[in-house]
Amino acid sequence: MSSLYEQLKQDIRFEEGMKACINCGTCTAICVASEFYDYDPRIIVDTVQSRDEHKIEELLKSETIWYCGECMSCKTRCPRGNTPGLIIMALRSLSQELGYFVESEKGRQQLAIKRTVGEWILSKGYCLYLEGVGTELHPEQGPVWDWIQKNWAAVFKRLGANYQGDGPGILRKIPEESLEEIRRIFEVTGGKARFDKIEEFSKKKAEELSVEFGSGLDNEYFSHIYKYNSGNHNHKS
Repeated sequence: MSSLYEQLKQDIRFEEGMKACINCGTCTAICVASEFYDYDPRIIVDTVQSRDEHKIEELLKSETIWYCGECMSCKTRCPRGNTPGLIIMALRSLSQELGYFVESEKGRQQLAIKRTVGEWILSKGYCLYLEGVGTELHPEQGPVWDWIQKNWAAVFKRLGANYQGDGPGILRKIPEESLEEIRRIFEVTGGKARFDKIEEFSKKKAEELSVEFGSGLDNEYFSHIYKYNSGNHNHKS
């Protein structure tokens, strides 16, 4: 197998984002995530640029690469034309491909994203499927949201939406032929294979932790990765 650095170089996002870092720290100064998280894009780029296999592997297994919000503010400021946000995308992709993502708290949450947003796209055609955003997983929505959940059709009819209806309109039902086209796109581009790997490596991690692993959202492993927060991600005061 080629080195981690060589594998990163095969990602077009890495090629576009990594040019010639001079370690000036401008990206960190503009970075929104570094304001809150223990996160420094300058260090990430410097680590990758070092080509040190041990350090790159540590990065792929770390919490760090999951803090970026991909806002691309870094792209607008770098004097050498680097884009740390694109480098982060390449690192995240390789971490998922090799299964390193399960070694960090934030990385393990990739399964939660896959089983909600990812599967909603394939089955419903929406990245945000409102029926899936109940107060059991999102208690911050409060009792009003519980009421809306029970009265979708009436609420959205008043708002002028075509809720679960045929034809055009907001919140319309996506035709099966369109959903099938989306699934084929995921298949051809490798998205489906990536989803399968996230499931595979997550299952192995659950077995390692002796935690129940099942399909859907109602199982011990999903509940743990979704709700657990070590509290070690923000800047120390």
